[in-house]
Amino acid sequence: MPPVFDTTRRQEAGPSEPDSADGSDADRTRFERIGYAQGFRRIAGLDEAGRGPLAGPVVAAAVILPRDAVFPGLRDSKKLTVLQRERFDEAIRRRALAVGVGVVGPEVIDRINILQATLRAMVRALEDLALAPDYLLIDALTLPDLQIPQKALIRGDDRSQSIAAASVIAKVTRDRLMLECDRLFPQYHFRSHKGYGTAEHLEALARFGPCPIHRKSFRRVRHEP
Repeated sequence: MPPVFDTTRRQEAGPSEPDSADGSDADRTRFERIGYAQGFRRIAGLDEAGRGPLAGPVVAAAVILPRDAVFPGLRDSKKLTVLQRERFDEAIRRRALAVGVGVVGPEVIDRINILQATLRAMVRALEDLALAPDYLLIDALTLPDLQIPQKALIRGDDRSQSIAAASVIAKVTRDRLMLECDRLFPQYHFRSHKGYGTAEHLEALARFGPCPIHRKSFRRVRHEP
């Protein structure tokens, strides 16, 4: 796991603009355009994958795209097929100015809770960027103690191209990590459900009990025999 980096910097307000429920391809750069119009130059989208599963890490990604980048069809990674996500992942990494990834494992999730672990993963993703962003667009969350202007967008992965890009990077990265977990613990079939609480997963959990990558603080893991 990467080292933990704590920050004590002050949060600042970003551009204020009424949120839009429009998630069309034509308008997924709206919030980026607002940021550019207010003088920001390196806008990073942030999102996570893996808050809900019963096992495995939570993964966050930060992506800074060129100002003129357009990815038709890019949206919330959960609404894309595996093949679409893989293709977007490759295209985003090829075109992005910077991509950062942060991973926080289940032992830390159990110690500090899933929300704090998610925020920590996002900070790690920012610190993994090769370029320092000057404005953040974040899916639904606010990062405290950061001296970077930021905007939290509900359903941001459907409304901001930068957040959608981060959503794809985080999802593809986590899925690949869960394939590694499947090789280590094949009896749980992590390959098929990626740690989510499917019937197949719960059946394996009841039969074998939790393994080292299960989140012991999660109720559905604790209550399995």
